[in-house]
Amino acid sequence: MPNSQKSVTYFIADLHLAQNRPDITACFLRFLKNEAIQAQTLYILGDLFEVWVGDDDDSAYLATIAKALRTLSSFGTTIYYIHGNRDFLLGKRFAKKSSMILLPEIDLIDLYGQNVVIMHGDTLCTRDIAYQNFRKKSRSWWWQAMVKSLPLWVRKKMAANYRKKSAAATSIKPQDIMDVTESEVVDCLEGYQSQLLIHGHTHRPAIHHLTANGKTAQRIVLGDWYEQGAWLKVTPTSMKLLNQPLAQTNG
Repeated sequence: MPNSQKSVTYFIADLHLAQNRPDITACFLRFLKNEAIQAQTLYILGDLFEVWVGDDDDSAYLATIAKALRTLSSFGTTIYYIHGNRDFLLGKRFAKKSSMILLPEIDLIDLYGQNVVIMHGDTLCTRDIAYQNFRKKSRSWWWQAMVKSLPLWVRKKMAANYRKKSAAATSIKPQDIMDVTESEVVDCLEGYQSQLLIHGHTHRPAIHHLTANGKTAQRIVLGDWYEQGAWLKVTPTSMKLLNQPLAQTNG
């Protein structure tokens, strides 16, 4: 079906794809074949992968994901990607291999005539001071250059150690600290003169109503894929948060 005839757009985030979670991978591949193939556009709003240590990781697993995305693109679905906090090192090499178009960390899109702000969402969680400090450092050119200069096996070991420390730190943080700061949401919407924000990161799927620019606005939070597949389906007349059980595997 030609791209112009597809009046469906999908948004996903926080899949955290990893080789040790074949159930999530299978669900994602099924989503690409059954749902996303019907879409004009697929937006991936960060954390597609559990971790990303560099585009020079040529594992068979990552090649499988790249091939599936490339196949989707060949059927006419345009794929856009915004970096998350787990895979912010994903670069142009893998994006090209996957036929994904990289977007800035915050973008304003025209969604069937409505101006919509899209992002991963971690920048909205300003009360998590420790994370924001790490984020600032890890997005700097010198930090990324230093990390990318290390051997691949060293980067993989560093990533595994960081995930353990991050999980331990997260387990003791108050839940409200890891959620968005409402004033940041309003400032973002007003800065872009928009009434709709779509993001992931917090793993708390919901449609929130608020006021921005002196009018009613919405914030749509995408779900994570730890226990089910989750996506936002948008047509010219509707927006629905949907989910699906993870695909069963024999492993």
